[in-house]
Amino acid sequence: MAASSPFDLMQLDSLFPKESLQLRDQTREMINKDFLPQINENFENEVFPTKAVKSFAEAKLFGPTIQGYGCLGTDHNTYGLLMQEIERCDSGLRSFASVQGALCMYPIYKFGKKPIKDKYLEAMAKGDVIGCFGLTEPEHGSNPSGMTTTATKRGDTWILNGHKRWLTNGLISDLAVIWAKNDDGKVNGFVIPSKTRGMNLKAIPHRWSLRASVSAELELVDVEVDESHRLDIEGLKGPFSCLNLARFGIGWGALGAAQACFEETLCYTKQRSQFANKPLAGHQLIQAKLVEIFTDITTGQLLSFRTGQLLDAGDLAAQAVSMAKMNNVSKSLKAARLCRDMLGANGVTLQYHVGRHLMNLETVNTYEGTEDIHRLILGQFITGENAFL
Repeated sequence: MAASSPFDLMQLDSLFPKESLQLRDQTREMINKDFLPQINENFENEVFPTKAVKSFAEAKLFGPTIQGYGCLGTDHNTYGLLMQEIERCDSGLRSFASVQGALCMYPIYKFGKKPIKDKYLEAMAKGDVIGCFGLTEPEHGSNPSGMTTTATKRGDTWILNGHKRWLTNGLISDLAVIWAKNDDGKVNGFVIPSKTRGMNLKAIPHRWSLRASVSAELELVDVEVDESHRLDIEGLKGPFSCLNLARFGIGWGALGAAQACFEETLCYTKQRSQFANKPLAGHQLIQAKLVEIFTDITTGQLLSFRTGQLLDAGDLAAQAVSMAKMNNVSKSLKAARLCRDMLGANGVTLQYHVGRHLMNLETVNTYEGTEDIHRLILGQFITGENAFL
């Protein structure tokens, strides 16, 4: 089968069913029409495009791997393709969808009690309820086991106190999935309406990355949560199961940002001439950089595709997700840096997209486990030695 794209050298499209490719193409068309033309302005003005809520819901981009509740119920690699298309536009938009689906809908679907599932999941799929996720704290990012947010049980009610930071969607959220330690030091998850008394959300301003996204911090002061809203999972395996799904989507998504940088830079270097009126793309150094990016995107897609197959089969080691997230985001960040370099001074302006992608990917390389944290996870896997301590 011939490749459907001149850049699909390994014919990756041939590995997907026709329905998955149709969903990808429909998503790309919607994103290109409704979001890409304004995204640099959104980024510059630090404005989240709120129309994404309705548009993404209509396109069934929220929780696409979930069965029922108005969700697509698709396989993981199709989910990955959708995240790739969103992030071709902007990492902040993909973060919005990832948090809604992987970090909020998934734990409710997987660990929530039936009344909570019935109350929230379909509404979240429709975009009527938006979620945020609270695990990271001001003093505990890479080491969530050190969290100090507490959950104390009094009868059938839990009292939560603490401080969470970097909650994507926070200020537009209707509910929060919050992780806290009980009196025995065990981590528990809670689904809490955002307007519950004692939930104090505020914006994190002055960011130079993910500016078209909403990010917040949360102080919890004697927040009362009914036992029915506690997730049926205990320990860090609860939040980590959510993070692994999100990391898988990020592994695909970051490649979308790299594709956008590659395609914009290829076009730029073919049109711009230097030295004897020769296109930049005709020079060896430029070609070497373009080939490196092209190869990294292709190998990253193949890595993510195999990861998705194992995830569907229920035979995926968590370390494989670490490899895909670490490799693909790191390579995408390098691609954005190389593309910015090839655009010269123009690359630092919002006349082009590569500078915005570069700044966004700096954050993507940090959240959901930093590049070095995933490196340590893999290091322990291959050596048997714990280098975290």
